[in-house]
Amino acid sequence: MQLNSISGYLRLLFVNLVLFIISSEGYSQKPALIEIKKADFLKYDKNLGEKVQRLIGHVILKHDSTLLFCDSAYWHELTNSFEGFGNIHIKASDTLNIYSDLLNYDGNTRIAELKNNVRLVEAKAILFTEHLWYDRLHKIAYYLTGGKIVDTANVLTSRKGYYYTDLRQAYFRDSVVLVNDNYTMKSDTLKYQTDTEVAWFLGPTIIVSDENLIYCENGWYDTKNDKSQFRKNAYMVTKEQKLSGDSLFYDRQRDYGEARSNVALKDTIQDIVIYGQYAEFRKKAGYSFVTDSAVAVMIDKKDSLFLHSDTLWILFDTAQNAEYMLSYHHTKFFRNDLQGMCDSLVYNFGDSTIFLYKSPVLWSGKNQMTADSVHLAISNKQMDTLALINSCFIISMDDTIHKNTFNQVKGKIMTGYFENNNLIAIRVYGNAESIFFVREDNGDLIGINKTTSNNMNIYLSENEVRMITPVKNVDAHMFPDNEVPAEERLLKGFKWIEDKRPIRIEDIFVW
Repeated sequence: MQLNSISGYLRLLFVNLVLFIISSEGYSQKPALIEIKKADFLKYDKNLGEKVQRLIGHVILKHDSTLLFCDSAYWHELTNSFEGFGNIHIKASDTLNIYSDLLNYDGNTRIAELKNNVRLVEAKAILFTEHLWYDRLHKIAYYLTGGKIVDTANVLTSRKGYYYTDLRQAYFRDSVVLVNDNYTMKSDTLKYQTDTEVAWFLGPTIIVSDENLIYCENGWYDTKNDKSQFRKNAYMVTKEQKLSGDSLFYDRQRDYGEARSNVALKDTIQDIVIYGQYAEFRKKAGYSFVTDSAVAVMIDKKDSLFLHSDTLWILFDTAQNAEYMLSYHHTKFFRNDLQGMCDSLVYNFGDSTIFLYKSPVLWSGKNQMTADSVHLAISNKQMDTLALINSCFIISMDDTIHKNTFNQVKGKIMTGYFENNNLIAIRVYGNAESIFFVREDNGDLIGINKTTSNNMNIYLSENEVRMITPVKNVDAHMFPDNEVPAEERLLKGFKWIEDKRPIRIEDIFVW
């Protein structure tokens, strides 16, 4: 026998085997006949059709293992079907019962069509509608013209609904609304598990409560335990904040939220947005934090400030107003007129004060400012005053061509004053020292001024030093350039770290 003939024969044998299996199954699934178990009266009226009988009073019919009750019925023996009227009751199982005023039942397809005051009662849930189909073979009940499911805590309405009775799962489409005492949920498509009271969102969904508004296009909600997971364009909004991310988890009882991937936490009162890849929101505890590529943007129409650190925290008062932002480890920020870096930072929303700790550095114009800690006050979104505490240094490069030409001021405590975001004056308190390169208007170097005093006042214009006024125990000298060796041109503790200065927004990630 040829190979092609063998393969053709095998294909034919396979087809015949499949047809045999199908025919055997079809035979084994031949529908059972509807049985009359009880009726007060049985009447035959040839006007109703051939082998059509009318059953009246306390009618009980049986099909397979299912009992069907009604006040009266037309039983069609030839088509294995009947029409029921009044007090319809389908006892599908010990836990599933369906009631209505009218019923059309086909024993061959095992499909029941129920109308008027329809109720499907299953365990803890009741489905109400005016028109319901129930497919006993596939154990599916569905409506297409509006329905409502009520359980111990929720009321769910929709235009279309499909209920899988053996799985206790319901699918709802078109104008889906779930209401309970704590919130109202509106969705395009919803799956609901009646035994666990868990809802799955399969389309645009909005959940509104007194505490917040939640939106997503995919996810689930455990209505019994008030826990939920939201995905796809998900966000949560309160009166003061908005939290968004690729995935949000929310525990309403604990008032705890968690966001992952492309996270954004916005405070609408303070005009600040924090971005990252992971966030937690704990309203009762009074804080939120964002980590993993965390960036805070303090929004300003003219010049927003961008800040990055390992973790950013927002602390709230009892009224859920943001009080402080805490920035922990590897902090760096950029604004066109101000840049800085430190290990940790605290921003007080109440008085717009920034505190920098552990090796802080500020850059403003040509000036580099360092100290053990730095306090910066902002008024009307502009720099107002600056305080440098302990080991204070202000340095600016005098000549970009020649090395070791830095104007320097050193002291124990310094305060700086700004006007239009430009540093205009500096007060030095305690152990004041300065080195300045004095030049003619045309830029020619006159000499190097070295001054020590108890205190010192420095005045600037366009970020350039214009006048120095030493106060008490003054020792000031002007030296020709060639009389000051390189090692004496820098004050003790001098450190120039311009290479770490962020010159664009992206640099805040470079440590």
